[in-house]
Amino acid sequence: MIRKLRRKFTLVSMLSLLVVLTVILGVVNVLNYREIVSDADGVLAMLSSFAGELPAPPEDFIDWQDAGGRYRSPELPYEIRFFSALMDADGNVVSTNMERIFAVDETAVSDYAQQAYRSGAAAGFVRDYRFARHASEEGTVITFLDCGRMLTGFRSVLVSSVVISALGMAAVFALVWVFSGRVIRPIAESYQKQKRFITDAGHEIKTPLTVIDADLEILRMEQGENEWLQDIQAQTARLATLTNNLISLSKMEEEERSMPMIEFPLSDAIRETAESFQALARARGKALRVRVEPMLSYVGNEKNLCQLAGILLDNAIKYSPTGDCIEIALEKQGKAVRLSVENGVENFSREVLDNMFDRFYRADRARSSDSGGYGIGLSIAKAIVAAHRGRIAASESGGRLTVSAILPTE
Repeated sequence: MIRKLRRKFTLVSMLSLLVVLTVILGVVNVLNYREIVSDADGVLAMLSSFAGELPAPPEDFIDWQDAGGRYRSPELPYEIRFFSALMDADGNVVSTNMERIFAVDETAVSDYAQQAYRSGAAAGFVRDYRFARHASEEGTVITFLDCGRMLTGFRSVLVSSVVISALGMAAVFALVWVFSGRVIRPIAESYQKQKRFITDAGHEIKTPLTVIDADLEILRMEQGENEWLQDIQAQTARLATLTNNLISLSKMEEEERSMPMIEFPLSDAIRETAESFQALARARGKALRVRVEPMLSYVGNEKNLCQLAGILLDNAIKYSPTGDCIEIALEKQGKAVRLSVENGVENFSREVLDNMFDRFYRADRARSSDSGGYGIGLSIAKAIVAAHRGRIAASESGGRLTVSAILPTE
């Protein structure tokens, strides 16, 4: 339990960090990309306004303002590389202008221009070239701006930020894992003391219960049967059962305890356990249907898995309505086996589904007390399934409750 708590704490911390880093990196890189696109579109807008040509700057001042309200430096012609193509109405290249670029030839320009024309977009990218299209008297002019250097810088920043973030997450993971152990150490110690107290107290309680039970037998022989002795014996038996269950649950949750696991015929074990409940079901006016897939073997603790089936059946028989048909099923399911018990329920709520595996939880305390329930059986069932690396869950549909335990075979 403590290890699971530590893993969950670390997982939540790392997921939170991942979300924050993803948002930060996403915003920074999106803004960077949008700035690149905005600058490229500004230059393309200026070029388009001069029919794909670069205007000469005024000679009497350093900076000048273009039609879009952007200031451009006289150094701009030496900083950009562009080319353009004139397209006719059928999308054919009529002429090209490659005076300001050396990296492409006429074939490449024609190919890029046709790709941009077929896309139907007013602006976009073809490889590392940002393009913009505008209409002229001769046809459609598509102007391309080489953004390779800017995009290379953008990609470099993106990769660097991802790598640095990954290294940062690895460092944070190591720190969180180390310090989480120190943070939960008091909780772990308290939990171990609690389990040790339950086990020790249970063993201490067993001794007086054994003495009381022996004294009851002597009184019965001397005085004969009476309602007071029967009541004392019944309550002593209840207390003994509860004590044994608490000790069993405490031992089951001890992660250091190695449970003996052997291969055994699971189908036969579950069928025998289920058949032993037939008489109890009939005595309470209910039917028990056993549906077990034959020849299933499993590597686990046979005693505990039979106890699991017994807990689920006992729970179903106790709390299902009179005349109900209870079904226990065992079947192969992929790389696991599925043990399920289905029974009818009355006035079932979502609260019961959410809490039924909690220790000492009882949906109807009055009925549970009458039927001898302690609210601990399903907690033991959950611990048994967890010890076999499985999972247990309950679902309700159409007035039928199904408790399923999935036990992995690998």
